[in-house]
Amino acid sequence: MKTEDKIRNQLTANPIILYMKGVPANPQCGFSAKTVGILNATSIPYAYVNVLEAPFIREKLPSISHWPTYPQLFVNGELVGGCDIVEEMSNNGSLLPLLTTGAPKKEEAASDALSVSEVRQLVQQGINDANVMIEGEGCDLSITVVSSQFSDLTIVKKQQLVLATLKEPLASGKLHAVSVKAYTPAEWQDLPINKQDAGLLQIQH
Repeated sequence: MKTEDKIRNQLTANPIILYMKGVPANPQCGFSAKTVGILNATSIPYAYVNVLEAPFIREKLPSISHWPTYPQLFVNGELVGGCDIVEEMSNNGSLLPLLTTGAPKKEEAASDALSVSEVRQLVQQGINDANVMIEGEGCDLSITVVSSQFSDLTIVKKQQLVLATLKEPLASGKLHAVSVKAYTPAEWQDLPINKQDAGLLQIQH
């Protein structure tokens, strides 16, 4: 998948998404830190991508958004702006209503399909040291898992270990069309292209 297509898929699949330097728990620039603080204060979940670990996205996004710097906040696929704009909107009261339009609707939340965060939680409950990256939406998910528990296992055994954590939702139909990739930390370190392409999309609650 081309980087541009990956970005557009992220914008489509995530009503609220922040492209930032670092992660919300550890921002790597002051502007990203200030923006995260404002968003976290609203208690509305949002997706985020650490552009420092996704160099292809970092280079390509400005040509799509026509915005040269980071962070960049998008709501419903539209660029809101960077730190200064987010701060101004927070101060004048226009940010929260905008974010609310991008938050999951109640009827969507009631859907039988598992959310990305629920899938991640199930995998991490079964594989306690797992680093879980998920792409896609609804029932069609691509799951990449990195864990030391995969050491000395065959490819099939690794995937079976991941799928075992999702046995119930797979059996009930809440989850289907799942593709799984499983790596040990050493194997993951040997795949720099895959790390970059993953986009490191995460959800901040």
